[in-house]
Amino acid sequence: MTAPPGRDDQALSRVPDRARHRWVSVAVQRFGQTTALSQLLLGATLGFGMRFWDAFAALTIGAVLLNVIAVAVGVIGQREGLPTAILSRWTGFGHAGSAVLGLVIALSCTGWFGVQTGLVGVALAGATGVLPAPVWSLVFGFAVTVIAACGVRWMAWTAYVTVPAFFLLLLWLVLAEVNDVGAAVSGPAPGPAIGLPTAITLVIGSFIVGAAIAPDLTRFNRSGWDVVKQTVFGVTAGEWVVSLAGVVIAHGLGTTDVMGVIGSSGGWIGALVVVTAVLKINDWNLYSASLGLVNFFDAVFALRISRAQVTVVVGLAGSSLAAAGIVHQFSHFLVLLGVVFPPVAGIMIAEYHLVRRWHNEIISTRPNVPRSAPAWVPVTAVVWPASAVLGELLPFGQSSVNSLVLAFALYASAGRLDLFQRRTRKATSREMSGEATAA
Repeated sequence: MTAPPGRDDQALSRVPDRARHRWVSVAVQRFGQTTALSQLLLGATLGFGMRFWDAFAALTIGAVLLNVIAVAVGVIGQREGLPTAILSRWTGFGHAGSAVLGLVIALSCTGWFGVQTGLVGVALAGATGVLPAPVWSLVFGFAVTVIAACGVRWMAWTAYVTVPAFFLLLLWLVLAEVNDVGAAVSGPAPGPAIGLPTAITLVIGSFIVGAAIAPDLTRFNRSGWDVVKQTVFGVTAGEWVVSLAGVVIAHGLGTTDVMGVIGSSGGWIGALVVVTAVLKINDWNLYSASLGLVNFFDAVFALRISRAQVTVVVGLAGSSLAAAGIVHQFSHFLVLLGVVFPPVAGIMIAEYHLVRRWHNEIISTRPNVPRSAPAWVPVTAVVWPASAVLGELLPFGQSSVNSLVLAFALYASAGRLDLFQRRTRKATSREMSGEATAA
């Protein structure tokens, strides 16, 4: 499968200036990613254990920290116009590391695509009473696959429709289910207290993976300032709108069972809440999965395959798994995969903004992609897994933040100690000589 030039959203090349989008278009899609059902559940969890304005403070502080991470990584994607997996070849991971990262992204995003597609199948089956949930999962999965295969422009129009629709449906849900919103805002928390530090770590953990793979989206921004604007709007507004709705639901109904509340709203309203919430993030799950696989096949087999064709194959596979109910058995595995993403952001930020070992290679070749990359980076092979494990084991803080900070600090320290020079130079030289021989 050879990727058609100019028709594959630059899956293996830089996004040219003519293909960049207005920041509002990108911001709406970022907003769509953060206004998911998981954020509604997060808000209900916070609201069950915190007063409204305490939860607002936790969401705001968490959003600020997420913005810092997403902007620091996203600016790299905007400047270089490359998706996360390809970009990682020159931001600390090398050829082999980028292949592993691409595969992990594909597995994680495909898994979550299947989980959420199965959720929609159940909702539509309950609303219609016509077809069983597996059939609805296949229908919905196929629709999302078509959108993602057609590319980011179709996904942008999908966000334009589903984001305001979800917002209006969510507003209706809150007003219909909560009798006295004013009392819910001013009243005490109905459950056991949650401290502010714990709440902030929950907020950060809810979107740290999205922040870590920000270049998949920000490569379509026109400037670094656009990255800042769309990130602040998309992440902060997403946390406030959806999560605070969850807080109000928890206060007004005294429960964290968001899906139960949606189900009790009855019929098509509840189903549409689920459909609009999932559609605007599931197309990006599938899109990032396809980018990861395109990079994997290019890095491992030197095979350039069509992102659109990969999207169709992965979408059909994920939909089939959702229909069979298999993906729900892998939820814990998917959560475990999420642990590996925060160190990726820490390493990329440290390499691009501080260590700059391969900075000249990547900026001097614009608007083309560098012809060679280090075969592998031994420092990253140690720092990446070590940071993920230590981040989970530390008895304080939040594991995602811990692992990101550790990865940044360890990689930056390795740069200061000049631990890259000998091994990575030889790896690059071998690859370049191999290319020369092949030529």
